[in-house]
Amino acid sequence: MKKLTVKKDVQCMACLECVRACSNAYFKEFDPDKACLQIVPWKGGARPMTCVQCGKCADACPSGAITQNPKTGVYMINKKLCVGCGKCKEVCPFHVIVLPEQTQRASKCVACGLCARACPMGVLEIKE
Repeated sequence: MKKLTVKKDVQCMACLECVRACSNAYFKEFDPDKACLQIVPWKGGARPMTCVQCGKCADACPSGAITQNPKTGVYMINKKLCVGCGKCKEVCPFHVIVLPEQTQRASKCVACGLCARACPMGVLEIKE
């Protein structure tokens, strides 16, 4: 399964470049509330909180808009089927599903790697 992971041996400096890359990719603006990952306080420092592709969002989606890609294992949201109910956001254990008011369509990490490439410390990586 393909997923975004946080390296354990590298310290996040909370520069938000990963957050910037994600929100710019989805919404063409820098807004931390619109990024599909968050930087959270962690043991006196900071740590990226990312989607672990657990599938709880798919189980909660009443419209069947979230499905798992059989090749990559990544859960993806079909924007045409998403009704913006927010059930996926409610059940996400890591609080990394975004549901902006202006679009009323949920967004989540699809393990594209843009955030990992933007991180100057190399904290994030895509693993198969």
